[in-house]
Amino acid sequence: MQTHARVVIVGGGMLGAGLLYHLAEEGWTDVMLIEKGELTSGSTWHAAGQCPSFIADYNMAKVHHYGNTLYPKLEEMTGQYVGWHGCGGIRFALTPEELDFFKHVEGVSKLIGFRMEIIGPNEIGNIFPHVDTDGVLAGAWTLDDGHVDPAGCCNALAKGAREMGASIVLRNRVLDINVLPSGEFEVITEKGTVIAEHVVNAAGCYARQVARMVGADVPITNMKHQYLVTEPIKEFLEADTEMPVIRDPWSSAYYRQEQKSALIGIYETHEGLEAWAGQGGHPAWESENELFEPDIDHILPYLERVMTRMPIWAESGIRRVVNGAIPHTPDANPLIGPAVGVRNFWMCCGSAIGIAQGAGLGKYLAQWIVHGDSEINMAGLDPRRYCGLTDEDWVRAKSFEDYTHMYKLHLPGEERPAGRMARTSSLYDKLKAKGALYTEAAGWERPKWFSADGAEEQPSFHHNDAFAATAEECRAVRERVGILDLSSFAKFMVTGPDAHAYLSRIVANRIPAKDGSVVLAHLLGDNGRMHGELTVTRLAEDHYYLLSGAAAQHRDLDHLRLPVIRDEDVAVTDVTDDLGVLVLAGPKARDVLSAVTDTDLANGAFRWLTGKRITVAGVALTALRVTYVGELGWELHTPMADMPAVYDALWAAGEAHGIADFGVYALNSLRLEKAYKGWGAEMTNEITMIEADMERFINWKKGTFTGRDATARRRDAGVDTQLVYAELAPGDCDARGGEPVLAGGDVIGVTTSGGYGHVTGKSLLFAYVDPRHAPPGSAFDVEVLGQRRAATVLAEPVWDPGNERLRV
Repeated sequence: MQTHARVVIVGGGMLGAGLLYHLAEEGWTDVMLIEKGELTSGSTWHAAGQCPSFIADYNMAKVHHYGNTLYPKLEEMTGQYVGWHGCGGIRFALTPEELDFFKHVEGVSKLIGFRMEIIGPNEIGNIFPHVDTDGVLAGAWTLDDGHVDPAGCCNALAKGAREMGASIVLRNRVLDINVLPSGEFEVITEKGTVIAEHVVNAAGCYARQVARMVGADVPITNMKHQYLVTEPIKEFLEADTEMPVIRDPWSSAYYRQEQKSALIGIYETHEGLEAWAGQGGHPAWESENELFEPDIDHILPYLERVMTRMPIWAESGIRRVVNGAIPHTPDANPLIGPAVGVRNFWMCCGSAIGIAQGAGLGKYLAQWIVHGDSEINMAGLDPRRYCGLTDEDWVRAKSFEDYTHMYKLHLPGEERPAGRMARTSSLYDKLKAKGALYTEAAGWERPKWFSADGAEEQPSFHHNDAFAATAEECRAVRERVGILDLSSFAKFMVTGPDAHAYLSRIVANRIPAKDGSVVLAHLLGDNGRMHGELTVTRLAEDHYYLLSGAAAQHRDLDHLRLPVIRDEDVAVTDVTDDLGVLVLAGPKARDVLSAVTDTDLANGAFRWLTGKRITVAGVALTALRVTYVGELGWELHTPMADMPAVYDALWAAGEAHGIADFGVYALNSLRLEKAYKGWGAEMTNEITMIEADMERFINWKKGTFTGRDATARRRDAGVDTQLVYAELAPGDCDARGGEPVLAGGDVIGVTTSGGYGHVTGKSLLFAYVDPRHAPPGSAFDVEVLGQRRAATVLAEPVWDPGNERLRV
């Protein structure tokens, strides 16, 4: 066995083989995959092998589509049996809400390029006459997907990687991984030690054990999942064509043809679910090819529904039952990207449908490792999105919920109960008692809107009962004064004699030279791609206070800590949980805040984009004159324990001015009216600041900074996509992101976010489009829930384009 490798991949299942193949395809052939058993011997070998196209997430749809274009030709490319069956699939809609969902996914299909049609029950019967469609409103028919032989497909990827020069070592268990002073890894195995520049955790159900070897962790629960295969079915023996894979929410099942038999897989939704616990709460590192005793009684109610749908199967016998473990994450997305705090240690695990996703995840992670970024938005896959939430009880609760909701539509505005209140501010109980309805971000509970009568939100793709209440909150902020708990901000202190020079080196904008100055700054990769957005406040020459988004906490912590070089005297401290944040905004904000502090808040004394230490209700805090709503206002950064006292003082002072609570629904509406962009939507790792129309936040004169040269090259060469801000024709719903932008019959772009501007009465959105359609006044269509609606590019924000209200 070789003793050095550029990359070591731990785990030889579908994700490990997919990454190995694509690293080799990128030209990185000094890559070694180490598997403790045989290839596929974790959860790959016993998978059912479905490869669906139907998925609503724009970026995950790219992952799935890539696999569904590679697998049909992989056998010819490698000479290894793959067993591709391009039979297509049909998912059933049982409710009008599910039909709305289908219309959204149909829009995604136009963006990605897979064929999908929404068909009625009669058409379903024409395609496959043996299924009973009672209660089915429609089917989502995806024509380009199907299923593979999981072991064959995995081995084909492995064979292709070997042929390109990569190596695979089997029957070799990794015993430990040490980080060396050089930054390399010492991978200790049963057959010897390998020194590697990069290590990838592709250990599937065993990923937690591997992560913990380097002091990391992954939020994964290994769920027991059962499917069965019947005796041969008479109608299949007589048929020339294969039935499509059917996904049925009524029976919480997928079912299809397996050669001449039926294959039925169940996602139970009732009590009694089991996870593969093993020793210490996790499967033993020595185990392989694990299956569990069948438990037909537990899935019997679902099987009975499948037989109602498929009466031709009702009398068939069962040939075999497969009861194996599948890793699930709390939010259903896999873990693809860096481990927090450990340079060049990567995660490639946590996929519950790894056969479908293995090729695509391998492709895009390989791009990230080799080039520093992927061509798709990786924010929803980045393992650091959990911000350290790996508590066993929380992970299990969330992962169990994910498993049971495999075929349950998650509607906009729907709040699911598992694992809630993982992170709360000191105002949670007070605001809850005032009618706050909460949503979550990176585990934080955040008020989304305030219900006057305490009624819960009725989730919908359309304007719902939150619409009028949100409008009132927006008007309160625009006309009077509003207050919002936004403690979920990620918060960092950067200190030390070299703090100013260091920050100037890693962000594109200038770093404040005066105490109290505030700037918006962006972290870029060496390739110029956008890696983060920060609000930077200079508290002293050697002390800076930085803010970023909730889900960016650990990602930005890496971006701030890892670039520090040996001779720089800089310290980065995460203070996220120590400080709460109150946003006080609106034309009466100065009147309210002046009543509870002795600090001079006059415009000449406390200017826009500055910060000061002030005292409110006896509490010393940091006040920043910035807001995300486009009004006069302050963010008040307060010791978390003292925030209720500050809130109470502000509320009492604000009652004479009509103060109102508001939530993140109103925040989104208000920021859209001001054309403020959002991280993870308009700003992603896919683009540079040039495409995002953010060159004004680059200080070209300050000299070198990370990504400067690449960004300049992009500016000079021109772009092939451009961000636009647009108004959408009125309707009872708004763009949310991931909708196709159309000119005639051509797809020219994709929306990134949208919503309703309640004060201006306009439906607004951002989109990336072909630059020929970017000039103000350009007209195109956006398909929202199946309807084409006209949109017009706007030259400036629809609210206060001159920023006059911010500066008063």
